[in-house]
Amino acid sequence: MKAFILSEWLQQYFFSSGDGPAYSRLYDLICRAILEGHLAAGARLPSSRGLAADLGIARNTVLQVYEQLTEEGYVHAGVGRGTYVEDISQDLLQPAASFRETPGTAEHKGPIGHDLSRRGRALLAHLGFSSRQAGAFMPGVPDVREFPLKTWSRIQNRLWREGPWDLMRYAPAGGYGPLRQTISDYLNSVRSVRSSAQQVIMTTGIHQGIDVAVRLLCDPGDSVWIEEPAYWGVRNLVATAGLRPVPIRVDDEGIWPREQDREHPPRLIVVAPSHQYPLGMVMSLARRRMLLDYAQQVSCWVLEDDYDSEFRYGSRPLPSLQGMDDAGRVLYAGSFSKTLCPGLRVGFLVVPEPLSLAFADAVAELYREGNMVHHAILNEFIRNGHLASHIRRVRRRYAERRDCLISEIHHHFGDRLDVVGGDAGLHLILALPDTVDDQVVVRDALREGVVTRPLSTYYLDRAHARSGLLLGYAGVTPDEIRPAFDTLAQVIGRYLQSMQTKGGRRDDTRRTGTQ
Repeated sequence: MKAFILSEWLQQYFFSSGDGPAYSRLYDLICRAILEGHLAAGARLPSSRGLAADLGIARNTVLQVYEQLTEEGYVHAGVGRGTYVEDISQDLLQPAASFRETPGTAEHKGPIGHDLSRRGRALLAHLGFSSRQAGAFMPGVPDVREFPLKTWSRIQNRLWREGPWDLMRYAPAGGYGPLRQTISDYLNSVRSVRSSAQQVIMTTGIHQGIDVAVRLLCDPGDSVWIEEPAYWGVRNLVATAGLRPVPIRVDDEGIWPREQDREHPPRLIVVAPSHQYPLGMVMSLARRRMLLDYAQQVSCWVLEDDYDSEFRYGSRPLPSLQGMDDAGRVLYAGSFSKTLCPGLRVGFLVVPEPLSLAFADAVAELYREGNMVHHAILNEFIRNGHLASHIRRVRRRYAERRDCLISEIHHHFGDRLDVVGGDAGLHLILALPDTVDDQVVVRDALREGVVTRPLSTYYLDRAHARSGLLLGYAGVTPDEIRPAFDTLAQVIGRYLQSMQTKGGRRDDTRRTGTQ
C-alpha cells in the first residue's frame, strides 16, 4: 500500500472509529493493517507531519504512535528516510495475539471490516479473551481442582432421583425463585447489600449483568465512566453497545474524577470499589460517599462490580457501595466464577426495586435463561453452609500461594521490583520499569510456557499506561509456582539487564498504575 493511499485509508477509518483517544485509535488502525497483511513488509508509512495534517491531530500524537510501533518491532525508522513496516512472520505474532488488544488471529482474516458491522469491528479490534485460561500465572481464575465435587454431586444426585421436571424448563423471569431469596439473604449477611429477592436478577455472570445494564439504562452515544485502568471486558461491552467509554484515573483511594470530568456527567459509572481491577486498591469511605452524592446529584447510575471481595488476606472488606446507597442509584453485580468455578456460569445483578421487573423481563427476553438444575443445587449448597465453608478453606489455600509467589519475587529481584495489589483477590501485579515493554515480556514468557497478562493493555489511554505483569496465583500450587517463576524471572531479567545497559533508571521500577 502506497503511503498516500495508506493516508487516505487511515482517514476513512480513523474518523469512523469512535470517540476514543486519537493515540489509541491511530495505533490500533496501523497495528490492524500490519497484522492483517494490508501493509506488507517494506511499506512506507506517511510522514508524521503529513498524517497529522490529514487527520487533524497533533504531530506529537503521530510521533508517539510511530515510536511505540518501532519499540514493539512493527516498524523501523531510517534517519531522514521515513518509517517502514518490518518483516514480521506470522509464527511470531500468533502467541502474542491472545494478549495484544489488536486483531490478527486466524479467525478474523480477510479485508478489514468485511461483512462486519461497526460494532463487530469495535469488538474484534480490542480482544482481551485468551485461548489459555489456566496455568501459571493466568490472573483471575480460581483453582477448579478445589471445587467441592463430592458435596455438589450428592445434592445433584438427590435432585435427579426426585425427578426435577420443573427445573428442566426455561427459568421464570428473574431466575429460580428460591435461589434469588437465598442470594438476597447471603449478600445482606456478608456484604451488607440491601435487597429483596425480587431485586436479585439471575445472570450467567458479571459480563451479562453489565451487558443488560447498558442496554436498559443507556442510549447510543451516552458516556460511561470506567476506571483507568479497568478490566478489558467492561470497556468492550460499553463500546460495542454504541456508548462512549470515558477513562477516569484511579489513585490509592479509588476512582477520582477531576473537575472537568464532573462537568460532563455520564449516564453510567462502572466501578469495582472493594478490589479495583487490576490494581487492587480499595475505594475509601470518603470516595464512596463522594461518588454516591455525585450520582444522586446528576441522576446517573452506578454499577458496582464486586467480582472477588471474598478473598481478602488479613483484613475485612468494607461494606458494599450498594449498602450505603439511599437514593437507589446503585446496581450490584456478582458471580460465583471466582468462589466456585467459572464453568458454572451463574451470576446475579441486584437492581433498585423500581427497575426489578424491567430487568427480570429483559433478561428473560434477551437470553432465555434456563440452567435451573444448577440453580437448585447452588441454592441448597449455600443454604446448608457449604459455600461459606468452601470460601474459608480456599481463602487459606490462596493466601499460602500468594505468600509463595511474593517470596519468589523477593528471592529473584529483592527490592528492585514492586509488588502491587497483593492484599486481596486472585492475582498481584509485578511492576516493571516503564522502559520495559510488558507486552513483549508476556509474549516471550508465553513461548517458555508461562502465561501472564500485560498491565499496559488495561489502559484505555495508552499514552499514560504503566508497565507491569498481572500474575495469578490462585490456580497454581506452590510446587507449580516456583519453577514457573524461575522461568519468568529469566525472561524479565533479560529486559532489566538490557535496560541497564542502555542507561535505564532504577527509579522507574517504583512507578505503579496510580497517579
